Parts: sequence; structure tokens; C-alpha cells
Amino acid sequence: MDNNKEIVLSGIRSTGNLHLGNYFGALRNFVKMQDDYDCRFFIADLHALTTNPDPDELHANVKNIVTEYLAAGIDPEKATIFVQSDVPEISELYLLLNMHVGIGELMRTTSFKDKARKALGLKNDNTADEDDDKIEQQIIGADSNKRVNAGLLTYPTLMAVDILIQKAHKVPVGKDQEQHLELTRRFARRFNSFYHTDLFPEPTNYNFGAAAVKVPGLDGSGKMGKSEGNCLYLIDDEKVLRKKVMRAMTDEGPKEPNSPVSLPVQNLFTLMELTSKPEVVRNFKDAYANCSIRYGDLKKQLAEDILAITLPIRERILELRNDDAYIGRVLREGGERARYYAAQTLREAKEIMGIRKFY
Repeated sequence: MDNNKEIVLSGIRSTGNLHLGNYFGALRNFVKMQDDYDCRFFIADLHALTTNPDPDELHANVKNIVTEYLAAGIDPEKATIFVQSDVPEISELYLLLNMHVGIGELMRTTSFKDKARKALGLKNDNTADEDDDKIEQQIIGADSNKRVNAGLLTYPTLMAVDILIQKAHKVPVGKDQEQHLELTRRFARRFNSFYHTDLFPEPTNYNFGAAAVKVPGLDGSGKMGKSEGNCLYLIDDEKVLRKKVMRAMTDEGPKEPNSPVSLPVQNLFTLMELTSKPEVVRNFKDAYANCSIRYGDLKKQLAEDILAITLPIRERILELRNDDAYIGRVLREGGERARYYAAQTLREAKEIMGIRKFY
């Protein structure tokens, strides 16, 4: 890898297959970036442990995501692809950095409060600051069947270490991770200031030079996400994908010319803008405006245009899935490169912190 290039780091939790949102939101851009940056992409299996996945499922998901990264066009000759747990230096620096992180600032993160509420069965209301004391009390008093694990609390520290141990300059994150990236910057500043060093650069968000893409789901609201069950997966076959698109939520149709577009229909237009030719999008928008639109025709066209993108990736996934030797080589070589850089950073951090050998 070219040491003169800026380092870009991105990770994805090993919790299932990649979907169209992952492709347009990240993967497509990763492929474009790998010629211009020192790209390091990892599968975050340690982060996945916060939800206590089945071991066999966790193992299978790591392989799935690596395969889908490769099938989407990430080139292991240009980018470093590795599994988080293959770099044990991450876990060691995670412990050391936690010595400079406050419990209070971790408990105040939006993602922790959301996940704690869910784990404890509390109403998820981000505006209710008065819930904070209730959450803290219930966390302390929770029984073993309703616990908030420490991994959820220190998730931002582990994310910070993922970034800082590679000395990444740019980190592509969505809106839901912006707070964690700001914490990473804060932790880097704190460490550097405390030890009078410049060991850790402060990473910035990288949006690929354009507005962030928000890929909507098929349920008429929000974004495409695994937990929402509204995804089109890159591995979906033709029959499954067409069925999902044809069942996508719409409305009763416009009653008057130039009516405002409802959210479910706008979601379909957004998907079409990502996957279809401009003239196709224009035709269907004009049909909506003059009340002649047929949602069945729109969905059939949308399914065909999505399949034109996903089927070649699916075919490559199926080819790679059975090539354990190739996938193993990619991960071993990527892990060795990632560990080389991580070991250097960890050695410097320990020296700075006073963890030095005299024997």
C-alpha cells in the first residue's frame, strides 16, 4: 500500500448480508476510492458480539460480507480487507484507551441510550432526558435476563480504536455514527494532550465529495436496514427481488394533477433515481403528475433496473462463496497488513503511556 496516500477506514458489523443501501451508500464509492486512497476495510466481528450472536451465525456472516465486498468490486490488491478480530492489537489498545474515557460521556451517547432502552423494554423517546436517570437505575438493578452489556457502553471506544490504531484520516460514516466519530476525535485530542504527543490524527467524515445517499426501504418510511426488514439484498435471486419490489408500499394514486408525492411513492422514485435511466424516471414522474401512473408498471420497471445491477454481483458472490482458499488468502494477507500498522501504533502508545520494558 502507498504510504503517501491518505488512509480511509471503514468497517461493517458481521450481522447479515449486504443490501442495496450498503451498495449505494458505501460499496459503490469504496470501489471508486481504492485507486486514490490507502483504503482499509474491515469486518467488525468484535462489534457484532454486543448483540450476543450465535457463534455459527457470526462465523457465516463474516464470510458472507467478505465475499460480497469482493463481488462488489473491492480489489484486495488495491485495498486492505481484514477481520477485526484478526488484529489483537485492537483489543489491547481498546483496554488502554478506556483508561481515558469517562463512563458519563459513554452513557450520554444517543446510540447507547437507544440500545439500553430497547434492552430494558423502555419506550424509545430520544427527547426524554428525564429517562436518563431511569435508564441508569434500571441498568444497575437489572437481572441477568435483562442486562445491558458493557460492550454496548464502550462501543464508541472500540470504534475509536479501530480508527486510531490505523491512524486513519478519513472515515465514511452515516448520520447515526457522526456522534461516535466526534467522540473519536475527542479521545484522540485528549490522549495527545495528556501525553504531549501527536500520535493520533483527528479523523474527519468522508462523504465521497457529494451529498450522502439515503436509500429508502420498501415499507414506505425510513431507510433501508436489516433490523427494519425492508431490504433488497445483493444476494436476492430474481424471483425474491421481484416479489419484494412488487409488494412495496404505495398509495391510492394521485386524484388531481400535480398532487404532492406521498412518502411511499417518493421512496420508489428515489430507488428509481439510483438505478434507472433519467428518461425512465422522468416518464413515471410525469405520469404521476398527470394522474396516469400505474404502480404495477413502475414496480416492474424498477425491479428490472435493480436486477441489472445486483444480478452480476450475485453471480460473482455465488462463484466466490465456494472458493475458501481465495477468501482465506485475501483475509490472511489483509490481516497481516492491518496488524503490521496496528502493532506500530500500539507500540508507540504503550511507550508514550509508560508501559516500557527494562528487562
